[in-house]
Parts: sequence; C-alpha cells; structure tokens
Amino acid sequence: MAAGGDDIGTAAGGHSSRPRRARPEPTPAQRALGLLVRREHSRKELARKLVQRGVEDAAAHDAVDRMAQAGWQDDARFAEQLVRSRAGTGQGPLRIRAELRTHGLDDEAVRTAMATFDGDWVEQARGLAQRRFGGLAGSDPAVKRKAAEFLWRRGFSVDQVRAALAGLPDED
Repeated sequence: MAAGGDDIGTAAGGHSSRPRRARPEPTPAQRALGLLVRREHSRKELARKLVQRGVEDAAAHDAVDRMAQAGWQDDARFAEQLVRSRAGTGQGPLRIRAELRTHGLDDEAVRTAMATFDGDWVEQARGLAQRRFGGLAGSDPAVKRKAAEFLWRRGFSVDQVRAALAGLPDED
C-alpha cells in the first residue's frame, strides 16, 4: 500500500466519510432558556425575541410561561437588575422608568423595581455633573445650564437637577 492511501488519516484524527448527523431543531423552550442563560429578559422581550427567531406567537408565549413557572424568567428580577444596571451607568429615574415600561411592566412593577434603588438620585446627579463638568463654577450660568441639560437628557427630574447643581461647591 502506498503511504498516501485513502485510509490514512481517518484513524489519526482525519475526517470520516460518514455524514454528520444534523442537530435537531431546538424547541421554543430550549430557545427561551438559551436566551435567559445569557441575561435576564422581560416576558415581553423574551416572547418578541422568540417570534423573531421563527417561533410561532402562541408557542413563544407558552415557552415564556413555562420559563416563568420554572423560575428562569421573572419580571421583578429583570426590573431590579435593569434599575441597578442603568443607575450604575449614570441614568436617572425618569429614563429608567420609561425603559421599564417599554419592557411591558405595569406601574406597580415599575414602582417596586424603582424602590429597590438604595442610592440618592440627587447625589447621583451631583456626582455625574462633577465628573462631567469639573467643579462647576457657581457664577457661570452657561456651564450650569449645560450641566442641567446634560442631567435632564440622562433622565433626572427638574427638582433633582436643581438640588444637585445647587449643592455643588463654587470654584475659587
């Protein structure tokens, strides 16, 4: 036999001529679980993603229900995690509430999740303004206006912005 025969290489890690078995199509519940092990999802978001991946609407909602019953999906846990995450990136409560509502959470779920924030929104706004704008001279209205607009865009209320900017020390 020649050294370059057809049977060489298959026993030593080469490719076999047998066809590979195709993987079975994942069930809607398996797809849902695959999404949930990566990160938390709201019920609405999880169902939408399943439908986008070709799962029929009824089967997607059934899979989401099964995940919730098994404890893999929990809107309250999702909401608390989102509040912590967004607050940690400097977003204010108005913006966070709006995002929670886009995830299909009702007013009570939003209130409960927002109550889990253990910080002070005014202090958070103050720290954000100080990091972004330095000492913020109290006599420079243009800088304070820019800081206020920045904080409003981040989702802080008018009262929170006023309190945060009023509490900043003046530069000497």
